[in-house]
Order: sequence, then C-alpha cells, then structure tokens
Amino acid sequence: MDIFFYNTLTKSKETFKPIDNKEVKIYSCGPTVYKDATIGNMRTNLFQDTLRKVLKYNGYKIKHVMNITDVGHLVSDGDEGEDKMLKSAREENKSPLEIAKHYTELFFEDLKKLNIETPEIICKATEHIKEMLEYVKQLIENGYAYETSTAIYFDVSKLDKYGVLSGINLEEQKAGARIEIDKEKRNPYDFALWIKAPKNHLMKWDSPWGPSYPGWHIECSAMGRKYLGEQFDIHTGGIDLIPTHHENEIAQSKGACGKIPANYWLHGEYLLIDGRKMSKSLGNVYLLKDIEEKGYDPLVYRLFNYSSHYRNKINFTWEAMEGASKSLERLRNSYQLHIKGTDILNEEDNNKLIELEENFHKAINDDMNMPLAMSFVWEVVRFEKKSPEIANLLLKFDTILSLEIDKDIEKQEIPEEIKQLLEERKNAREQKDWKKSDEIRDILKQKGYIVKDTKNGVEIKGG
Repeated sequence: MDIFFYNTLTKSKETFKPIDNKEVKIYSCGPTVYKDATIGNMRTNLFQDTLRKVLKYNGYKIKHVMNITDVGHLVSDGDEGEDKMLKSAREENKSPLEIAKHYTELFFEDLKKLNIETPEIICKATEHIKEMLEYVKQLIENGYAYETSTAIYFDVSKLDKYGVLSGINLEEQKAGARIEIDKEKRNPYDFALWIKAPKNHLMKWDSPWGPSYPGWHIECSAMGRKYLGEQFDIHTGGIDLIPTHHENEIAQSKGACGKIPANYWLHGEYLLIDGRKMSKSLGNVYLLKDIEEKGYDPLVYRLFNYSSHYRNKINFTWEAMEGASKSLERLRNSYQLHIKGTDILNEEDNNKLIELEENFHKAINDDMNMPLAMSFVWEVVRFEKKSPEIANLLLKFDTILSLEIDKDIEKQEIPEEIKQLLEERKNAREQKDWKKSDEIRDILKQKGYIVKDTKNGVEIKGG
C-alpha cells in the first residue's frame, strides 16, 4: 500500500519513494538542552515517533538520527546574542556540561513516559566538532563561505536560489532586511558557520581561525552527512525551523555537494495553550510533569495529540485533557471486554474487521492522518460482539498508537506501603494539615504514583 507525505519542499502531498526499498533514513532535529522540553516540543517528537511507527507498520527498517544541540544555538536566529547553553549555565550557576547532562536526561525521561522510541543514532554537537570543521573548510574551498573578524559566514548570494524551503525571496526582502549586527557581512541573510570566541568564552575549540565554536546550523549538516550520507529520505522538525535552521541546512548542503540533503521535509505545527501561543510572559508554558501532577497518565497527552493532524495547530486545554483521559480509560476497558469475550464472529463480522483494518492502514499512510485513523479504532471498540480477535486487532493498532491499551486498570494492585501513605494523607487532609498532605503526595510521586483529588474522592494512578 502506498504511503503519502506532505513535502514542505514541494508544497504538495507526494507518494513516498525511499532511496533504499528496505531501509528508510531519517534525520530529526533534536532538543537544545538548555532548559526543560515543553509539551509543545513533545508534540514534535510525537509526530516523529508516529512517522517511525507508520514506516515500520509498512515493513520498512529505520535508520533514524537525532542530534542533541549542546553548543552553537544562539538566543537569536540573527547570529547575535550569547549561546543558549551559556546563558542557562550562568542563570543556574552550573557548567554548560552540567546543564546539558541534566536537561538531556530529563528529555529522554519524557520520551520514555510518552512511549516515544529513541532513534537509532543520538549524536551530540560537542562530540562532532571535527566533522563540523571539515564541513566549514569544504564550504570555504568551494567558494561559499568567507571570513570576517568575528566569524566564518555562508554567502547566500553564491547559491542558485536561497529560500527553496520557505519560499523567501531575497530580492524582495532587501528593503526590509533585518539589521546587520556584523557590518562585515556581505549580505543580510548570510549566516554564521563558525564563530570566533571571546577570551572568556566557556565553550570553544581550536580551529584554523583561532579559538571558536560552531554555529547552530552546521551541526545538523555535518552529522546528517556522517551518519546518513549526502542524501537521505526524510528530514523532520517543528514548523518554526523552516525559515532559518532548515533553510540554512539546505544552503550548506548545496554549497558542500550541490544536493538538497533530504528528499522529503516533514514539519509539525504549533501547540496552542487556550488558543494562544505558549510563552513565559503569558505564564502558559507547560511541561509533561505538569500534566502528571494534575493526575493524568502521560499517555493521555499522546492520545490528545491524535485529535488533530500533525500539520494543523492543536489547542491544549485541561478540559481537553480530561476528555482524552476518559477516552483512554474507555479504550483500555474495551480491550479488556474483548480479550475476555466469548462471542463467535461470523463471516460478516470478519469482513467488517478486515475493512476497518484496511481503512486504518490507509489513514495512517495518508500523511499520518491520526484523527481519521482513530475514527476506525473507535468503530472497532464499539463492535457489538466481544471477542479476542477484536482485542488482537486493537493491539495491532496500538503498534502505531502506543497507548498501552492492554493495560488492565482494574487489576492494578496498590502495595500496602502505598495504601498506608494514602491513609496518612487522608488523615492529614481531614485535619487540614495541608503541608503534610503535600509532603505525602510528593513521596507518592517519587514512588511512581500520582494522586488526584476529585469531587468523587481520591484517584491514584501509576505503579
């Protein structure tokens, strides 16, 4: 069955044709590990994980590379300001290495909670300085880069066309171009490949241009080429990466070898919070741990994301999370009813299940149309007869959904130690000892149990 993806590069939905019929090569832009990953960041990782699982569902092997940006990402896309890692290190009074280690660990913990598979190759920017230096040298030799007193810049005017991904027209942009911080730049849209470091700069390496450090864009070009070759199948990331990071990756690759690195470019849309963009100033930045502290299974957030196509914005509200929580519970309960069912399916029933399975397959292959795919999941859930054959079909769907639908909520036994803590917390709340109540809740959380106080009593999840 054919797979279709919307390709940002061509602005159209295309039939997927991999370079190698057996193995699909993917590069995904990973986190800049200077702070916690938000649920918006996790939305991108969820769509990338669904992509992996759709390809596997269709019989492909995957070679998936994801970078960890632990140097080079400046606070502004205009090659200005300080490195985000250094800014965070200063604010938290830690070394850049400590910052990177801490937030990298938290990132992978969140991936695990959401049942997001770890890509086959994880590569850190700081471990690939040699490859990046070689790439910059090649761009200089090819005539696409030049040196100033502050940096090595890529000369966008040397390309046949800059803006193939975003559609930006440099001629039209010149009048309103962004301010040139470096007056030595030949063109406003030239971007830094390598940055010369001040004496007190904490992250710097020896180079032909003195102590310096990489720009943000060069790392992905260098690591993508090292692990996947000059051309590979799919490049993914959030929609915010299109006009700068991904556009500049393409520019670098064309300058180095004359090729666009990926044949298909897939981008996930923004997550909104109560209809607005997530921002610190609005106080609406949520992390996965915030969802857990509200008493929700992290997989509720995964199911919530299936309510909208990855290329459409999705609006996060706590009401929507409550609805997704009930849906996940219903899905798991339905699986238990079917796995324990004894009804005999007739030919009509079997034909209907075959049709639903095919429809599900078509939906996931149609640019990962998860809202449509879920409609067929719910049709299976609503099947009047209860049979293990239906439960097994739901399990097959769950290789894509990754919602642990076979988790038997009713059979979860709470250990005596946890029961005792719950009783102590109950007594503390009756005595209005809110401090002790919160302390016990935190202890329960450390042991893997989330407590939620509702109008119907206490709910506990985890274990």
